[in-house]
Amino acid sequence: MTRPSSVLFDLDGTLIDTAPDFVRCLNVIRKRYGLRALPEHQIREVVSEGARAMILLGFDLSPDDEDYFDRHSEFLDLYEDEVAVDTRLFPGMDAVLDTLEDNGIPWGIVTNKPRRFSVPLLHALHLHDRCDALVCPDDVEHRKPHPESLQLACHLMGVSTEGGIYVGDHIRDIEAGRRAGMKTIAARYGYIQHPGVIAEWNADIIIDSARELEALLTAS
Repeated sequence: MTRPSSVLFDLDGTLIDTAPDFVRCLNVIRKRYGLRALPEHQIREVVSEGARAMILLGFDLSPDDEDYFDRHSEFLDLYEDEVAVDTRLFPGMDAVLDTLEDNGIPWGIVTNKPRRFSVPLLHALHLHDRCDALVCPDDVEHRKPHPESLQLACHLMGVSTEGGIYVGDHIRDIEAGRRAGMKTIAARYGYIQHPGVIAEWNADIIIDSARELEALLTAS
């Protein structure tokens, strides 16, 4: 892999392991309604699908159901209050960021996670002053897999999308990266229900850990 002009990361399931706080918050709400705790692995698998998927899993409610919006609001309000209790960078990811910074390669985050949660999360993990660009759905008209958010992030960093890399753990990340003209890396360690399907995403590279990404960067 040649030296990239920039590296962009998806947030949940790629740069940061946010699942533990989602697991805890969803089970806290379930307990309020007399429901048993769900196993961590079951919730982790749907984190990348967003709060709607977690409410469906946790309460068997969809937006058409009467109680959906009350549970949805209750869950997200609790998560906002406790957004970084157990959340951490994925193992080896801090070394990846150090490598990028040591080599003068700008890095940023493009996420479908609203700013309401993303900004306090980055502050809590002391990443806000390291990240060169943060693009959330609040900032664009079209969410991923549309390439608009990636194009905006590169614009904010003063680089072209060509020569850049986007790393993500969902097919929409890989599609967005391809449509933006960037190289794509699929993170198989992320929140993926069926890891075997990653080969069908047509990413340029598939990695199983952040340490593999660091090895790629140091070899470029």
